Amino acid sequence: MGDKLRVETRSELRPVEIAGGGLAGLALGLGLRRAGVPVTLHEAGSYPRHRVCGEFIAGLAPETIDRLGLEPCLRDARRHGEVAWYFGGRLGCRQRLPGVALGLSRYALDARLAEAFQAAGGDLRVHSRVELDGAAPGRVVATGRVRGRSPWLGLKFHALNLPLAAGLEVHLGRDAYVGLAGIEGGRVNVCGYFRRRGLRATGPALVRAYLLASGLGGLAARLAAAGADPASFAAVAGLVVDGRMARRPDLRLGDACAMIAPFTGDGMAMAFQGAEAALGPLVAYAQGAAWPEVAGAIRSALARQFRCRLASANALHGFMLGPRRQRWLAAAARTGLLPLRPLYSLLH
Repeated sequence: MGDKLRVETRSELRPVEIAGGGLAGLALGLGLRRAGVPVTLHEAGSYPRHRVCGEFIAGLAPETIDRLGLEPCLRDARRHGEVAWYFGGRLGCRQRLPGVALGLSRYALDARLAEAFQAAGGDLRVHSRVELDGAAPGRVVATGRVRGRSPWLGLKFHALNLPLAAGLEVHLGRDAYVGLAGIEGGRVNVCGYFRRRGLRATGPALVRAYLLASGLGGLAARLAAAGADPASFAAVAGLVVDGRMARRPDLRLGDACAMIAPFTGDGMAMAFQGAEAALGPLVAYAQGAAWPEVAGAIRSALARQFRCRLASANALHGFMLGPRRQRWLAAAARTGLLPLRPLYSLLH
């Protein structure tokens, strides 16, 4: 993309500023530093820390991993080839994934990316916020999901010594779904999307309480029998999933640009794919290309890559939550009428 932009010869490369040190911001910063571009990255928090996330990466091409320099950071990711779908507590079907999905905690991955970015000469400033006062040339906003009024929340923790029916499990309940993914160190990431209820509990016990309230008592019992790492618990409220890309004057990547429905397990891959799409144009900007052209090229690339995926995920999201639609999904899965491979290809 960058070679199509008009570039002026410059003796020094222009710097790029990134607001937000999640996957998209860190991967982009690392890719830019590998190209010699000066980068300052502002992160409001610090590393390492736990985040609400499915913690598996599906549909990420080896070329993306290579171009962004991600391979050392993914070195001990679990490799998964199958997902087991549960409807109302019963195993409905198993799906062989078209490609390998990688299981790795954000606790480890974010810290490794931050270390790699700094080792490449990047200027990482933790506990630092940027005033986002309009579109600034050379600035990329990757501050995470846009918060809003929503009855949905996300909860997650790491389970210990929990056997799985497959590398990935997806459980559908009443106004809820939960993903289980094997990650490094023999742990299992348990991450759920729930309609908010007035439940009183803390840490992993709160997740089990939501499972019981959602009709997933069998999974709650499995988790109660297994060990749990209380320090890995994380929660986030006000999850807004509408299948649209943000229309803002500034340039956005990752969840700040668009948040795909969590059931797809595509959020981590989209963060890296968005960073890859932005890399070439931003290198061209550093070499002298005009910012409006660069920002426009990146927005167009993101729209081509993600718009259909986001709309498809949004249309299917209701089938993951409503009991009647879940029963239709379960019947289709049991009879072999559910087109799992085409759906996977559409969403990744």
